[in-house]
Amino acid sequence: MNKENNRGQWASNIGFLMAAVGSAVGLGNIWGFPYKMGASGGFAFLIVYLVLVIFVGFATMLGELALGRKTGLGVIGTYKVLSQKFAWVGWLGFLSGFFILSFYSVLGGYTLRYALGFLMELFSEDAGFGGLGSGAFFGSFIINGGQNILFHGIFMALTVLIVMGGISSGIEKFTKVAMPALLVMLVIVIIRSVTLEGASTGLAFMFAPNFSAFQELGFMKVLKTAAGQMFFSLSLGMGCMITYGSYLSKNEDLEKNAMIIPIADTIFALMAGCAVMPAVGAFMYQGVEGISFGAGPGLLFVTLHQVFSVGMGGFIGNLFGFMFYFLVFIAAVTSSISLLEVCTAYFIDRKVQKGEEPNRKKLSTIVGFLIFIIGIPVCLDGLGSGVAGGATIDIPAVVFGMDEVRMAFDCWLDFYDMISEGVFMPLGAILMSIMIGWVLKTGVIKEEIESSGIKMRAYAFWDICFKYLVPIGILFVLIGQIDDFFGMGIF
Repeated sequence: MNKENNRGQWASNIGFLMAAVGSAVGLGNIWGFPYKMGASGGFAFLIVYLVLVIFVGFATMLGELALGRKTGLGVIGTYKVLSQKFAWVGWLGFLSGFFILSFYSVLGGYTLRYALGFLMELFSEDAGFGGLGSGAFFGSFIINGGQNILFHGIFMALTVLIVMGGISSGIEKFTKVAMPALLVMLVIVIIRSVTLEGASTGLAFMFAPNFSAFQELGFMKVLKTAAGQMFFSLSLGMGCMITYGSYLSKNEDLEKNAMIIPIADTIFALMAGCAVMPAVGAFMYQGVEGISFGAGPGLLFVTLHQVFSVGMGGFIGNLFGFMFYFLVFIAAVTSSISLLEVCTAYFIDRKVQKGEEPNRKKLSTIVGFLIFIIGIPVCLDGLGSGVAGGATIDIPAVVFGMDEVRMAFDCWLDFYDMISEGVFMPLGAILMSIMIGWVLKTGVIKEEIESSGIKMRAYAFWDICFKYLVPIGILFVLIGQIDDFFGMGIF
């Protein structure tokens, strides 16, 4: 425990890195990255993605870690201390984490339900999924409000339990076990996936250079897709890295850490693709019905369920199905604890600043319960099915009587996602880079890096990034998100 402020501190740099990489590695890596890479040019997309990581991702990561460590405060406190003009920006990160976790927990609950389903199938046929096909089960599950709330609650309870333990004894201890376990399970699934007959179809979908995608889709659309995936995959703009950075020792090398995290996240994303797409491609090649390179929840909960239950089938299919969905569940938890910590840290900081001893268990429980309540509409609208589709409540456009501004894919999940990932996150990151590059000047980052006795290696590069490349790159993300949510056809 850090005696100076009673907030806590990472016990080791490796523990911090495990937690930070765990925050970045999540559901988006597993269902979003492989599909987007394959559909947007394969290896050509990867090149664009990596360029964006170098010129936008590294700098934004470094900025968040440095600001957090400099102030020793969460996202709201950090902006208040550094600039009164930008004090309100911290709330964008706080609210992003709050709303994202409210729907992320529901999806995390889905992964737990599927893992338990395959586990039950190992011991008794049809016990886990009631003998229903992949699409039929998913369709019936998403409109079952009671089950959704139950698994949403279990997921949030586990997240709260870990955050209750604090930084070194809770989050760090969990991720130091969870991340290696996640890696081992991922490797096992990859080995099985790439050795299936026809697996090369999936590998070709992901990795084969296809520069014609730049002409067919348009280079700007590929760039927008890569920029959005890079930004959200790295957990930028939601306060996670500022908050995690605030618990870092002054002895750690921030530049090195800011590079390790995006590199590790990209490697995990590529590995997730090698676990998912070869299996999908193999059974497409073998002619199994109902399998395609789809994106979003359909890929994870319909296509891959079909891969394990029909494509592989039997004991092996159920075993690998359980292993896969359990590893996705673990990946979701490592991300969810960082989101809850963003929100909890604000209230802990307030207590500490008043000279009071913060009760982490009480604060994390209250915040977690509020997030659970906000997530209930996501459990009840059947992912946009609405009352007409058998769900308990209607979609936001109907509830608010605002059909004229209906989103392209209207449901409570997308409504929360639009507020947080669509607007608050990119807007917050743009303003952070402007604050660093033009208001505080990049020297504030240099000063913090060198406070550990390590000379900043590339000041001129970071200065250009904060002043020009990051704001322009993330403005592109912001416009792209609004375009996607409302189907405006800008790109």
